[in-house]
Amino acid sequence: MNKSVQGFLKLITDALRDLAPIIIVIAFFQIVVLQQPFPNIGGILVGLACVVLGLALFVQGLEMGLFPIGEAMATAMTRKGSLFGLLSFAFLLGFGTTVAEPALIAVAAEAADIAGQSGALANTVEVKANYAFGLRMTVALSVGAALVLGVYRILAGWPIQYFIIGGYILVVVITFFAPPEIIGIAYDSGGVTTSTITVPLVTALGVGLAATIKGRNPLLDGFGLIAFASLTPIIFVLIFGMVA
Repeated sequence: MNKSVQGFLKLITDALRDLAPIIIVIAFFQIVVLQQPFPNIGGILVGLACVVLGLALFVQGLEMGLFPIGEAMATAMTRKGSLFGLLSFAFLLGFGTTVAEPALIAVAAEAADIAGQSGALANTVEVKANYAFGLRMTVALSVGAALVLGVYRILAGWPIQYFIIGGYILVVVITFFAPPEIIGIAYDSGGVTTSTITVPLVTALGVGLAATIKGRNPLLDGFGLIAFASLTPIIFVLIFGMVA
């Protein structure tokens, strides 16, 4: 067996191991708690195989492509020595990856549709499309701003905990003044922004930046950008709801 086949089998094994807990939980509740057979067991097994294969290829793609290119870009921008250029790059990276995030696109469209059905918006295609677009742009701007703050924090060496604690205190305060119908969307937006596209590049940016700057520890200083990227959308969307 050659090395490429062994490597592929290892990817599949690792993916199956990672998925094993959720598979066991679902099987336990279906068989022991609900005491019902699995509907369409053949389709479920085929779907499970697709998930395992997809996860294995996805992780391999991150290791081969997104993580190296993110670290390389962070290193290159740092060596240029331009603070404005580095912060601009961080903003555009956060904005661009968030706009392209499939989970955010889906959530924004669903939020607009439900708002239209409930009467919070005019239930027309144009109004709902504008609302969904505005929501996406608000979240994208918030992630861009979060990366600017996070990158500057790494450069300055400021402790991250004060920003996170202060940010969530601000979230609690704004929540009392925000319309009730936007609160759930705002809190969920912090999760959907940190998904398939955003997380690998943002993490690679932070680690690469910390590894390049003298006196910074990639483990201590390189991580934490995702925390900013999941916190600021909550604040921005709450404000968006108050304005819109």
